[in-house]
Amino acid sequence: MNNSQTTDLQDVVIRFSGDSGDGMQLTGTLFSETSALLGNGISTFPDYPAEIRAPQGTIAGVSGFQVHIGSRPVTNPGDYCDVLVAMNLAALKANRKWLKKGATVIVDGDSITEQNMQRAGFETLDPIAELGLEDYNVVVPDITSLTRAALEGSGLDNRAVVKCKNMFALGICFYLYNRPSDHALKYIDGKFAKKNPAVAEANKRVIRAGYDYAANTHQFANTYTVAPAPLQKGVYRSISGNVATAWGFCAAAEKSGRPLFCGSYPITPATVILEELAKRKDLGVKTVQAEDEIAGICTAIGAAFAGNMAVTTTSGPGLSLKSEALGLAVMAELPLVVVDVQRGGPSTGLPTKTEQSDLLQALYGRNGECPVPVIAASSPSDCFDYAFEASRIAMEHMTPVILLTDGFIANGSEPWRIPSMSDYPAINPPVVDQAPEGGFMPYARNEKLARGWAFPGKAGLEHRVGGLEKHSLRGTISHDPANHQLMVSTRAAKVARVQEDIPALKITGDDSGELLVVGWGGTKGHLQSAVEQLREQGKSISLAHFNYINPLPKGVAEAFAGFRKIVVCELNDGQFAGYLRRNFRQFEFLQYNKCEGQPFTVVELKEKFNSLL
Repeated sequence: MNNSQTTDLQDVVIRFSGDSGDGMQLTGTLFSETSALLGNGISTFPDYPAEIRAPQGTIAGVSGFQVHIGSRPVTNPGDYCDVLVAMNLAALKANRKWLKKGATVIVDGDSITEQNMQRAGFETLDPIAELGLEDYNVVVPDITSLTRAALEGSGLDNRAVVKCKNMFALGICFYLYNRPSDHALKYIDGKFAKKNPAVAEANKRVIRAGYDYAANTHQFANTYTVAPAPLQKGVYRSISGNVATAWGFCAAAEKSGRPLFCGSYPITPATVILEELAKRKDLGVKTVQAEDEIAGICTAIGAAFAGNMAVTTTSGPGLSLKSEALGLAVMAELPLVVVDVQRGGPSTGLPTKTEQSDLLQALYGRNGECPVPVIAASSPSDCFDYAFEASRIAMEHMTPVILLTDGFIANGSEPWRIPSMSDYPAINPPVVDQAPEGGFMPYARNEKLARGWAFPGKAGLEHRVGGLEKHSLRGTISHDPANHQLMVSTRAAKVARVQEDIPALKITGDDSGELLVVGWGGTKGHLQSAVEQLREQGKSISLAHFNYINPLPKGVAEAFAGFRKIVVCELNDGQFAGYLRRNFRQFEFLQYNKCEGQPFTVVELKEKFNSLL
């Protein structure tokens, strides 16, 4: 029974944090999914450590999961948290900077030992004072000990018992925000009940123990409710960007009538797309986990030649390795979607952190004149739409397409209204089933400059493909200078003609004013929130967000001309800003850039925009 005073909130941000083995991702996921089922707007940000197994109790090993729930649609996971759940002192120290003033901090009291203080890098024996938390609502339950007490007589060994402590923290948060535990209990039964019923029962018992502890000890003077958000009617589920990407490909395969093939090599943070597609044998999806990145894209090119809707997935280092084969797909003019889930840094860099620094590689990172369409998704749920769109462009225009997402939206999640396939257009690839009168010319083109897609094994449609330059009609090898110039120009014109097949640029806000904020890809949620909040204050500011990068949509110059200042915001050192300068020399572009492996915060964006206003 809840005896605390209950307060209604419009939104709340909770950050679960602990060692990488403390189950913070599962805890955050169960809390966010429970909130989604209650109808809240949600946005999540899983924040993984880069090391697979950093030393326990150290800053390097801290894993976090932030969830923002609201009584209205939520566009980002929030800047600073109202509640921090820290399962150890390293998590407390690493996340101190993300606390709102007066936030509630829940720390496992059993973790406050001299040894753990040393591991986390504290200089004194009073971590609360050292971090300046005297004015915060700090609650220090002995979560590990209470978990052991709750599971006394369960028959589990000590290690298995301690692994349940994340569920104690979840129970506390369920009480604090008046969340039912039904979904979490059902999830645990589905995951453990058949294989290990003792573990299932233990986790469920600990959730109840955490809830009861919070209810009975009166350490929380207030509990809170967050009303459902006014969402469009329909059936919703919580979806991550990587899962949405995989499902978008399945939808495109259905709408095109072509079987889906994915050849990929596992790489963080893109691997889940391959894993999700591997589950869809019921939809006829074929997947190959290749031995390396080059083999992954080459199997996909072979599948495209054989008539499949072909996909390969990767991150920045893998895109580098795929570049030569991508050139082969351009030369052969075969449909292929290459997904690049961007991460931080050159080389291995920051494998688990987000960045937008592969843009120039996507645009230009191949030998020769080798243009490909480049599009970018901007939220976890619209990864579905842009995976579908990338597939449509690839097949209807007979070209490889690069789809850019990033670690932030790939791992993050939000509510997604499950669409009807009748809402999506048919995809009409230029399939050639029989030779036309006069014989088949494999590089004869339609109004989109797309060549015909003839599958092997059909009499009269025999033709050659490969990396050497092709005759402009027959497709035979040609070293003729004039033919090469014609083919270079034709391939560029084919990509440029995609502009006729995509929507014009739309401005969020007024069509003219003092400041136009420009962004692309996964920064949209933070940029949109910052712009909307400043517009509510009467500021003259609008947003132009790009999902189509090459070619750019129509109406860009006209949109830019209406504003006195333009600032381009991106999680790199200015790649899109430089691209726009090359294409629109008549405008001056200011920049706001960040390369910290973290998304923007709305607070820092508003400060920058106010300084420009």
